[in-house]
Amino acid sequence: MIYKVILAYDGSNYAGWQKQENALGIQEVIEKALTTIHKKETFITASGRTDAKVHALGQVFHFEADKKIGPDRYKMALNALLPEDIRILKVSMEADDFHARFSAKSKRYDYICTYEKENPFVYKYKEILNHTLNIEAMRKASEYLVGTHDFTSFSSSKIDPRKPRVKTITRIDIFEENQDIRFIYEGTGFLRYQVRMMTETLIMVGSNKIEIEEVKRILDKKDKSACRYNASPNGLYLVHVNY
Repeated sequence: MIYKVILAYDGSNYAGWQKQENALGIQEVIEKALTTIHKKETFITASGRTDAKVHALGQVFHFEADKKIGPDRYKMALNALLPEDIRILKVSMEADDFHARFSAKSKRYDYICTYEKENPFVYKYKEILNHTLNIEAMRKASEYLVGTHDFTSFSSSKIDPRKPRVKTITRIDIFEENQDIRFIYEGTGFLRYQVRMMTETLIMVGSNKIEIEEVKRILDKKDKSACRYNASPNGLYLVHVNY
């Protein structure tokens, strides 16, 4: 049986999603919980990785089980075993060909910045802004990023060179929410650091530190060294995965 799981987590205390040798990843914590439930080693596959300090409101993973167990029982058992900063939202049984990564059609990421420096509770969850941003300028600059492009310039140097760099972004919205500014990105997929690098580049535009057209010049270079901007991970959220 294939089970699909939707979960949320606070990434502040983890070295990212992926299981690692010298640091604690969210994947490892969940696999240990499932291994306890099944009384045998169990592995999970996610829709994609999130980096250290990055959060999720709608991450998805799947796993296989030999026995049919009710989805609600899995949800209850997992939440009883997992720490409070990892919460299972929904468990469902899926067809045998379901795959959390390869069945995904698109993803949504949000990035949140704030002017609210006096609130000690925002520092783990938002990027602090030191200058008032020009929202309209950032919106105009973001138009260069919508569509199908080679996003090599907005990617990590650690990415496997064999991995495709062409991605399609279907939506970028930028708007104010009280003292916050929220960036919404939807697309077929994203490279490592892509959302953070695009966000910080747009923030540079909004801060009048670079011109709107510079975003297009960076994109067109298709060079990993073309963009030197990268927003902090704590403001990034994987919001939803569409299947």
